Amino acid sequence: MPQFSFSNVTPNWFASVMGTGIVASAAAVLPLQFPGLRVAALVVWLIAAALLVFFVVAEVAHWAKHGAVARRHHLDPVMAHFYGAPPMAFLTVGAGAVLVGRDLIGLPAAVAVDAVLWTLGTVGGLISAVIVPYLAFTRHENSADAAFGGWLMPVVPPMVSAATGALLLPFLPAGQARETLLFACYSMFGLSLLASLVIIVQLWQRLAVYKVGSRAMVPTLWIVLGPLGQSITAVTLLAGHTSGAVGGSLARALTAFAILYGAAVLGFALLWLAISAIITVRTAREGLPFSLTWWSFTFPVGTVVTGTAGLAARTGLVAVGAISVALFVVLVVAWATVGIRTLVNNVVPAERLTTARAN
Repeated sequence: MPQFSFSNVTPNWFASVMGTGIVASAAAVLPLQFPGLRVAALVVWLIAAALLVFFVVAEVAHWAKHGAVARRHHLDPVMAHFYGAPPMAFLTVGAGAVLVGRDLIGLPAAVAVDAVLWTLGTVGGLISAVIVPYLAFTRHENSADAAFGGWLMPVVPPMVSAATGALLLPFLPAGQARETLLFACYSMFGLSLLASLVIIVQLWQRLAVYKVGSRAMVPTLWIVLGPLGQSITAVTLLAGHTSGAVGGSLARALTAFAILYGAAVLGFALLWLAISAIITVRTAREGLPFSLTWWSFTFPVGTVVTGTAGLAARTGLVAVGAISVALFVVLVVAWATVGIRTLVNNVVPAERLTTARAN
């Protein structure tokens, strides 16, 4: 019998949808395009869409059959933060529909799919950004060394909404509708950015005072790249879709802001990437146990790929484009590795695993 069980479908399973969907989106905007890449991106997007449907059905079944277990997740000081994953899964698959899914289902259908998923993901993301911190402030028991990358999960979805909302701007009527969405995206950008900065400072302090801690939690250090890369993606995409919303000096100011902000934050993102990579390699030598936290190696890196791709498009800098391509290679390798490990550990029949281990 398969090891995967519907008795305890936790929200962090949706990280696999995020990690898969970002591969398709990153491939679609990559500065270097080559034959077969877009077809591959479409296939990966279809996998992400299928995973989203699967886990939504699984989550519904879990709540229906194991409601008592499901209702306790929000009180777990670690698991509760991963309620930010489902909204980001919706947003990622929705964005992929417009970027690559349109090749299969057509642009009108792709926009409709994205509009629905963006709305669901945005509402869910705003709820998680309020409720999970509220629970952390009032119900969860957190020690002085409790801060970890997962604390970012509930506050990052509005940043993803800001970035993916930019893709819908051209399909809204010019004027008030388009301008409203544009400024709503910037508001969500600010909401997520400031909340993320507070948490990143706490995480840095925890690492400096209490050191790395549990080896199983090391992959969550990579989550910090999520709000950093996604914020660069958001400002570059929004600056490129101001037509029909704002114009003149404000449009030029938003473009200048995107370039200056993107370049500055990219520097810190690369710093954190280097530190996280060194810590991960060091931990892997001692033994890095597999868990669903390994999906932290995918989506956050993917956001830096899309962010650098957007920055390269705005500046025309070949060096920034090269960074995007290099990180895309890292993303694909990480996605393939984590995907295979997830299948082996959770889907492959137990008897086959036992035989393999015996050999």
